[in-house]
Amino acid sequence: MFEQIFENVRQKSPLVHNITNYVTVNDCANMLLACGGSPIMADDPEDAVEITSICGGLNINIGTLNQRSIPTMFAAGKRANQLGHPVVLDPVGAGASKLRTDTALGLLEQVKFAVIRGNISEIKTLAQGSGTTKGVDADVADQVTEDNLDEAVLFARELARRLGTVIAITGAIDIVTDGERAFCIRNGHSMMASITGTGCQLSALTAAFVTANPDHPLEAAAAAVCAMGLCGEIAHRRLTDLDGNASYRNYIIDAMYRLTPAKLEEGANYEER
Repeated sequence: MFEQIFENVRQKSPLVHNITNYVTVNDCANMLLACGGSPIMADDPEDAVEITSICGGLNINIGTLNQRSIPTMFAAGKRANQLGHPVVLDPVGAGASKLRTDTALGLLEQVKFAVIRGNISEIKTLAQGSGTTKGVDADVADQVTEDNLDEAVLFARELARRLGTVIAITGAIDIVTDGERAFCIRNGHSMMASITGTGCQLSALTAAFVTANPDHPLEAAAAAVCAMGLCGEIAHRRLTDLDGNASYRNYIIDAMYRLTPAKLEEGANYEER
């Protein structure tokens, strides 16, 4: 299943518009190129709507909000909706500040999203309208574990149904659901948390996968999550005693560049619930 999803990405080379944060913008662009997609970054109000119009998909990441980029996110999102292009939301740090929370909730009201990807604290903030986070990391009490996995899947399913979207909660165990089917994914490595931007890269990757597979957003999002985690595993095996998190970041991108659809199908570690 995931083999064909990834094959479509490689063959179609989807053009994705990213309104993303300046901490990770370069890594997001390189991740898109590595998977076979093509990135465009534009956040000026006079540029972004036009750029959205020529792209196949849109990735909105609220990691470094400012008063110029916020109206751009709304305008680009509405334009993508008008054109029937899939839109991915990464509500980075939602719950950490009023601006982030209000912006994320406002986007939910005015833009239709194909996929919303975040950690459990960010997703809970969207569900509850408020919440707390420690920076952009999930609160320890909110970590998805084997012990609370059933409860977390139920929560994700209910929110996906309520919002009419695919919810992707990422962490030690990832959950991807459209409200009916749910994928519980166990790819990845704990060292991925030592790199700024693996989540941002995953959101850009998800936008590419969904853009190339618009009729299968659930499977596309799950395939993207598996692919990112699998590349984290492959990259970690490559580390030497002289390598650290900077090398690891590059190795993850290298692993995505070298990943084949068949290797993704073979290495994807998930169960369906």
